Amino acid sequence: MALQHAKPGEVVDLRPFGTNLKFAKTAAIIKSKHFEAVRLVVLAGTKIPPHKVPGNIMLHCLEGCISLGLRDRPVLLSAGEWVYLAGGEIHSLEGIEDSSLLLTILLNHS
Repeated sequence: MALQHAKPGEVVDLRPFGTNLKFAKTAAIIKSKHFEAVRLVVLAGTKIPPHKVPGNIMLHCLEGCISLGLRDRPVLLSAGEWVYLAGGEIHSLEGIEDSSLLLTILLNHS
């Protein structure tokens, strides 16, 4: 079953899952020609191996704490913190605590 994407003007609830976080799943919010938004759930101990995406990305940690592995160093991202990465930058993720994040990808279209 395909996930229902948000429609223009539709309010999306991004409040922390709290005690329900361990049962939550990653979900696409919207994918358009110019950007994509995803509610990313990374549980403690989960590792997302090094990868890259062509567009610029922004990660806003809504709850929990993750380690964002960058080429030269890891960066801890905790609830309320935000980080930007240039398109094509290799990165990885590791859940330090059960976490949810808002991932926004700006898609490069000529």
